[in-house]
Amino acid sequence: MKPPSTDWKEEIAADEEQRFAGYVEKFRAIQEKNSKLFGKGRILHRKQLLGLKAEFEVLSQIPEYAKQGIFRKPGKFESWIRLSNGSMQIQSDSKGDIRGFAIKVKGVEGPGALQSGNVKAQDFLLINLEAFSSPKSEEFVGLVTAVADGGLSLLKYLVGRYGFFGALSKIKKTAAAFNKPFSGFATEKFYSAAPISWGPYAGRVRLVPSQNRSGNNGSSSDWGNEMKLHLQQGSLSYDFQVQFFVSENVTPIEDASVNWPESEAPYVTVAKLTISGQDWSSPAWEEFQKNVEQAIFDPWEALLEHKPLGDVMRARKHVYFASQKGRNAVQ
Repeated sequence: MKPPSTDWKEEIAADEEQRFAGYVEKFRAIQEKNSKLFGKGRILHRKQLLGLKAEFEVLSQIPEYAKQGIFRKPGKFESWIRLSNGSMQIQSDSKGDIRGFAIKVKGVEGPGALQSGNVKAQDFLLINLEAFSSPKSEEFVGLVTAVADGGLSLLKYLVGRYGFFGALSKIKKTAAAFNKPFSGFATEKFYSAAPISWGPYAGRVRLVPSQNRSGNNGSSSDWGNEMKLHLQQGSLSYDFQVQFFVSENVTPIEDASVNWPESEAPYVTVAKLTISGQDWSSPAWEEFQKNVEQAIFDPWEALLEHKPLGDVMRARKHVYFASQKGRNAVQ
């Protein structure tokens, strides 16, 4: 086990802004196409499964080096949760997919990561995978646009980029990610998969259920309702953890496909997320669901001390902003 290090750095290519502008055009076309089919919505994680209210409690007994940003002192914050399927389209929950657990911690005040003024919320966007399938944004964008084109486009893209055997390997890896067994939002772990700054440090985030609940052993046709059933049994709590950067060769900043080893960089619990029962039947509940759907959930909706890091995160800044404009998102 190695101690947390502040000796991290980003490597920003000279052509990055130009490349990211190209990504925006590709994703904007995908969003427009799918919005004609399903109504206005996000580019990715289009299907909202459930919006929830929660409490985010920063703990008092945490290491000194972890006391950065909103974790500088103990306290409780109102939070919004958005549970989602990762697909660009609206499809059955029973289909294999990436699952998203987005957290908006409200009542925050401080300079924002975009350096365009203060922010009043801190977002954490988590998925049920420990790392991204692609090391850099270029590969991910190529894969997503090929999938969106449909037909043989994906196979042509993969063979052209990786060769025949490389394409087979990539298909196998991607299929494994999408078809990873999923037991439900009450029982699974969720990850930021890519790093953010933590004051002078850097780290990745993980959310771990605190209680022992029985998960769904098979696929569900309604993961949102499955979560409701758990909440009807009682409140759900999660440990909010951070895994700190220790060195570039062990915990790389720019390669989002590397799963940082816990043996070298263990997770530290810094907060508790609690979701209590919700008033499912009230008109206010339906209005809240609409508010969550319209809201911005963005890794760059963050304090400067929790600025997203690495190529994938920098690309997301541009793509998420385009997605928000394309659906008239509410700040």
